[in-house]
Amino acid sequence: MRKYPFCMERHGYPRQRWLHIWEIVLYFLLLVLVLRQLFTWQDNSSRSETIIVITPTHKRPERLADMTRLAQTLSHIDNLHWIVVEDGKSKIAAVERILLRSGLPYTYFTATTEPGFPKRGWTHRNMALRFIRRHYKDYDGDAVIYFGDDDNSYDTRLFDNYIRNVKKIGFWAVGLAGTGLVEAPHVVNGTIASWDVVYLPGRPFALDMAGFAVNLKLILEYPRAEFGRACTTRTGETCFLEQFNLTKEQCEPFGYEDDPKEILVWHTKTSNMGTKGSRHGYVIE
Repeated sequence: MRKYPFCMERHGYPRQRWLHIWEIVLYFLLLVLVLRQLFTWQDNSSRSETIIVITPTHKRPERLADMTRLAQTLSHIDNLHWIVVEDGKSKIAAVERILLRSGLPYTYFTATTEPGFPKRGWTHRNMALRFIRRHYKDYDGDAVIYFGDDDNSYDTRLFDNYIRNVKKIGFWAVGLAGTGLVEAPHVVNGTIASWDVVYLPGRPFALDMAGFAVNLKLILEYPRAEFGRACTTRTGETCFLEQFNLTKEQCEPFGYEDDPKEILVWHTKTSNMGTKGSRHGYVIE
């Protein structure tokens, strides 16, 4: 004799009708879960600090490969504004297509290196900082500025675990920086005591450009802080960061307590081994 659930036997519900009721219940529960996830995501998104990534870029054969890789990484990061500054007098269509495909909010403009400045993106970073001060002066949220060069390799955790949590100035390890295997803040009892670097370890802020980020509040509080002409005789990172009137002890170290202590940004610096031949109709610089 076929057995039915107790309630079906008791109330005499047809089997199909009973299954239909359970389908409705399951659909309702699924809808509740979806709505809960949606509202939770929106709530987290509204509280999440904006990350503003500044990327100077210039024409070279490997540039489109670098920009593609960086765009693919940044596209996984929520609440990010990408500012790309082209070294030249006109924007490049291939670069703009990469920016469009990323799906990120972006700003793309041009600038040429000021006379007497090094051709290492200083002018372009300055132009981006001025753009931020104009367009974010009345911003009512929290934001952090990061100088993300297009020839580095980035772990997505760098943005969500480190950069997004910077309250003043944050520092972390950089792999393959200069001649060093790794550059990192040397932390004692949670405070930056010195710098584990090869090149000029006595500098007040002896770390690669990829190894720090600055909160928007400081950028707005010190409107003249940039890579100025006085920095041309010094290391740019130290000269820039000293303008915020903070000591290394007042800054925030990240990643020093991780186990294992992984590196989340690498100064890979794509190099051209000497390209030859025709483009064969393909888009390459």
